[in-house]
Amino acid sequence: MEPTAAIEATTDTKGGAFDLVMTGGPVVWLLMVLSIIALTIIIYKLVQFMMTGMGKTAHVERAVQLFREGRRTEALAAVQGAKDPTSMAVATAIRGTMRPDASDALVREEVERVASVGINGLKSQLSILDLIGSLSPLLGLLGTVLGMIEAFRAMEAAGRNVDPAILSGGIWAALLTTAAGLIVAIPVVAVSSWFERAIQRCAHRTEDAVTRIFTPDLTHRTESTPNEIRAAQ
Repeated sequence: MEPTAAIEATTDTKGGAFDLVMTGGPVVWLLMVLSIIALTIIIYKLVQFMMTGMGKTAHVERAVQLFREGRRTEALAAVQGAKDPTSMAVATAIRGTMRPDASDALVREEVERVASVGINGLKSQLSILDLIGSLSPLLGLLGTVLGMIEAFRAMEAAGRNVDPAILSGGIWAALLTTAAGLIVAIPVVAVSSWFERAIQRCAHRTEDAVTRIFTPDLTHRTESTPNEIRAAQ
């Protein structure tokens, strides 16, 4: 980044965003590429979440309730064909309990595998978002350091005829990369955190639903009421 370029950018009110990018130099260009990659991944993950029906739990709750009422075929139909990890795990569990030749341990292992595959599929590409969120501020800081080095080099070359505008222009250009890095990192980290929380909630829902398939309903009333006891007598 040349300090003279920064001075021209500050005095040119018509430059706009393109001049800012040109002033920022290679680091800002690299940050722009990272931002495009991050935006592509975010759009892909949003579409994936919508296609899998993330957040929809009514059909899962109905399936669990039907299963506990002994209506296994209807319970399986309630989640059959759904693409979210919770539905796939519940469907696997119901199918496993309907097979007399399948042991409980074998069914649980298969359910765990299906749930793990589904959750890991939702986590795909998130590591790239995390990497971009971590690298962007560091790249911005690197650009700032390089810009400051260039500014002080220009001051040294000027000798006693130092123009304060050279230093201020160099600092302005250097700080531009830090701002660009934060502009990229902040929304990426925020969206990535939202994705991770959504996946964590899905994992908890899956564990809860599968547990209710394999365990009896302890809240169901099993003791007779006083009226039922008297009627039996």
